[in-house]
Amino acid sequence: MSRPPAAPVLHALKARASRLERQGDLPGALEAYRQALAAAPGDPEILASLAGVAERLDMAEAAEALWRQARASAPASAEAVDGHARALGVLGRFDEAVSLLQSVLSADPADARLWNTLGVTLTRQGRADEALPFFDEALRLDPRSATAAYNRASAHFDLEAYEAAEADFTAARKLARRPADAAMIDFAAATLALARGDLAAGWAGYESRLSPHAPRPVSFEAPGRRWTPNLPLEGRRLLVFAEQGLGDEILFASLVPDLLAALGPDGRLSLAMEPRLVRLLARSFPEAEVVAHHTETRDGRLRRSAPDLAAPRAVELWTTLGSLPQRFRRRIVDFPAAPPPLRPDPARVAHWRAWLGDGPPAVGLSWRSGKLGGDRRRHYPPLEAWRPVLREQGIRLVNLQYGAEVEEVDALSAIAGRALMQPPGLDLKADIDDLAALCAALPGIVAVNNATAQLAGACDAPTVMLCGAGAWLTLGQDRYPWRPSVRPVAPKRFGDWSQAMDDALAKLRELLAADRRSPAS
Repeated sequence: MSRPPAAPVLHALKARASRLERQGDLPGALEAYRQALAAAPGDPEILASLAGVAERLDMAEAAEALWRQARASAPASAEAVDGHARALGVLGRFDEAVSLLQSVLSADPADARLWNTLGVTLTRQGRADEALPFFDEALRLDPRSATAAYNRASAHFDLEAYEAAEADFTAARKLARRPADAAMIDFAAATLALARGDLAAGWAGYESRLSPHAPRPVSFEAPGRRWTPNLPLEGRRLLVFAEQGLGDEILFASLVPDLLAALGPDGRLSLAMEPRLVRLLARSFPEAEVVAHHTETRDGRLRRSAPDLAAPRAVELWTTLGSLPQRFRRRIVDFPAAPPPLRPDPARVAHWRAWLGDGPPAVGLSWRSGKLGGDRRRHYPPLEAWRPVLREQGIRLVNLQYGAEVEEVDALSAIAGRALMQPPGLDLKADIDDLAALCAALPGIVAVNNATAQLAGACDAPTVMLCGAGAWLTLGQDRYPWRPSVRPVAPKRFGDWSQAMDDALAKLRELLAADRRSPAS
């Protein structure tokens, strides 16, 4: 029989894991906590720490299993109950999470943290109006809780109660003790300002996404010095890093023409972009050097560089793509009426038009993001809500959903009463250049606000975009300022997609009618 580890050994293992976590080396901390757990199986403290790191690494299934074990090891632990409920919510198992929290709160209603998590669970489920009383109770029990104030602000944001949301974000910011909490609150408050149309304040606050205290921050290894919006650009040599998701890169790439104009004929622009976008952007902006950015983890930190630059020493200034609106989009009137579209490969556009052939108009569909963890589900309509579009007669339906599960496609096909067309040989996630060509070949697209919708709009494809909760990208307008080819649609009442889908169908009919009136290209 093996003997338990000596206390100093176990203490050293736990101390090392904790140190790595504080330093931001989450993969290293995960392995260190696993070693500690192997030395002390069932230790509730180690299980809780390991589950917390798994959460931060988006390992949802593992986090749920670990929190379940932590509860089994320490049934009276409010921390374990809270963590398990959070993990269940991330997995979309909302009813289980609510049932767990209600059972514990009925026995001990004095735990503010559990009331807060109950509110968060309901908000993630798209029930923000029902969540508000639970955040109120959490704050009554713990008036100093920045977390509860922030979460109540987020629920108000979902409900478009912007003044209440602003008041709660302000209160949360005053209560925040940890830099990480402050960075998260600042970013959320910035998107609220943008949603209200306060672009100058919103873009200034949007820089908080680059805080070293933001979740999984990225540092940039770049030549030259960092550009700020007050610095002149004419004649300079500038490197711009994309630093967010694929859809954000496509969205903010709409500012590249403004940037080229500001640099002038004697300037030089280099773009370090997501590798999947390089071919499309190089074709669209031949005046710029477009290379793939490279990201690696070193010392527990994400570090981004541009190793393929032709002349790195010539770079004078660098910045990030999402920082450009501070200079070029401070007011709604700064948005061009007809921004230059991205340029898909004409041969591939012709290929996809040939594949579509003659027949009823073909409509592309994309119904969710590639990531559905946490609160992201509430931004997208359930499959059944798509019925009005799916049952529309006189159109064909084309699958544009990257990462689509067979069960999803089958369910949508069953609702439609006909199979969705599958683009042959096209990897909808990896081959963005060819997906752009397919989008350009379609007379109409209906998509949620994801990378596909951004790509379609950037290529001037007629697109109806379904916007969910906190859709700040409309910038307080009833149109989509970024791209005139995009028609935004949002629920009039939070979480009620029925009217939104009817509106989406009406806008789709308008787009298809306009396409039939247009001369063939």
